[in-house]
Amino acid sequence: MTRALDAAIAAFEPNFPLAIAYSGGADSTALLHSCVSRWPGRVVAVHVNHGLQAAAADFEQHCKTVCAGLGVPLHVERVDAHARAGQSPEEAARLARYGALRRFALAENAHPPCATVALAQHADDQVETLLLALSRGAGLAGLSAMPARWLRDGVDYARPLLEVSAVDIRSWLHTRGLLWIEDPSNAYTGFLRNRMRAELLPVLRAIIPHYADTLPRSAAHAAQAQTLLNELAEADLQALCAPGNSSLSIAQLQTLSMARQGNVLRHWLASVHHTQASSAQLQELMAQIAACTTRGHQLHIRVGHGFVRRTNAVLDWYNSPV
Repeated sequence: MTRALDAAIAAFEPNFPLAIAYSGGADSTALLHSCVSRWPGRVVAVHVNHGLQAAAADFEQHCKTVCAGLGVPLHVERVDAHARAGQSPEEAARLARYGALRRFALAENAHPPCATVALAQHADDQVETLLLALSRGAGLAGLSAMPARWLRDGVDYARPLLEVSAVDIRSWLHTRGLLWIEDPSNAYTGFLRNRMRAELLPVLRAIIPHYADTLPRSAAHAAQAQTLLNELAEADLQALCAPGNSSLSIAQLQTLSMARQGNVLRHWLASVHHTQASSAQLQELMAQIAACTTRGHQLHIRVGHGFVRRTNAVLDWYNSPV
């Protein structure tokens, strides 16, 4: 049904100027054409050339041709997306892509800053993200999958097609006779996401035909629950920390249930110290907190990329041993 995409764009409320992240693939092609049709003259496109494939120049030229035909300004960002030590190829490409989009969105020299950047991820992408999170034993934050809209580094990002299936997107394109390019790297099943798309989703579609509706709905429920946990954690953090101080009161931590204690500790590490504890580290930290029943009990353990240490009646986090 092509109406699903039209309904998604009708419900989308971007700020302007609106930038479309345009790769030339099916999904971003549908997003670009639908947004240009709804908001003529208020849309620009940005193409990120990752420089990872021999066909990258052809992708870029295709995007230039399409945008010229639509009368849409196109900005090309060329990046070095090669993976560095400790990075997966997917992570390196994602970081390079978001860096390029942010630079473009906030630039003021050649155009007014873009108020919203729209990305073309759809319901099947959301399902893949949810399944990957399940395979890694993720908590609610991971099971929330991709947000439909979020603010990061001063940029408003949106995914207006997140409830539209890949089948509906291609049907919409075929109905209008629109052409797109296929990225050959999508056929490489050495990446788990690609293998899932090629082998698992067709089986899932055969068994649960409406999976692209129901599984993203579960992710949305998880996201709502995570929002409530974040609000609770922020309230607990304010109660545990003295004004102007990021140290946590051990005595007050010990009054919380283990679930609530773990929730506020994760939030403290992430929001204040920009680090994340593994499940094993968090369990060990909570066990040590429970054991702090005398003044002489020492606590100094690795958590995230630093260390948590007891200083008198409070806990502090350091990014190096002290």
